[in-house]
Amino acid sequence: MKFVPDGILVTFEVTVLSIVIALVIGLFTGLGRLSSNRLVNGLASLYVEVIRGIPLLVQLFYIYYGLGRLFQLPPLTSAVAAMAICYGAYMGEIFRAGIQSIPKGQSEAARSLGMTPAQSMYHVILPQAVKTILPPVGNEFVALLKDSSLVSILAVADLLRRGREFASQSFTYFETYTMVALVYLMITLFFSKLISIMEEKIRAD
Repeated sequence: MKFVPDGILVTFEVTVLSIVIALVIGLFTGLGRLSSNRLVNGLASLYVEVIRGIPLLVQLFYIYYGLGRLFQLPPLTSAVAAMAICYGAYMGEIFRAGIQSIPKGQSEAARSLGMTPAQSMYHVILPQAVKTILPPVGNEFVALLKDSSLVSILAVADLLRRGREFASQSFTYFETYTMVALVYLMITLFFSKLISIMEEKIRAD
């Protein structure tokens, strides 16, 4: 069907942009959750608890329609922002858990070599934590890919939106939504297999 290629491109654009921004937010949130500074720790914890307690659909509406009263955001920008903010909270917990999984002795050894806390985190802790962090990050990527279908409510021309438009013109609703479901399934299975291979390589190392 003609709508599939264009819809897939937009779906991937939303997914990739969202996951990249979410990773950056997640890293700083995870570090904030581990900070000894009570203000930083409190703000990071508040962000995680609030965002994880609000459904993604509500966040999409809030950013597009709510913030739209202050300044107009394009649908695609609103969609990416909402998904990045939402998944950034989950990424923050993944980074926090990954960093905490590294024995404290690693940090102490780095300090004994004259490294600052920041240098210790960047050169010693984070490279080791990557092995723990990558598998759940991969799972979140797949989850975000499926959740990207929600952005169609903001008139973003993703796979589901293009499918809906095609169905309304051709009146082939069952066939169109079956095709949309199969495309999402194939993409999800592909990335799930890719993540499984990545996990096996990480374990082998």
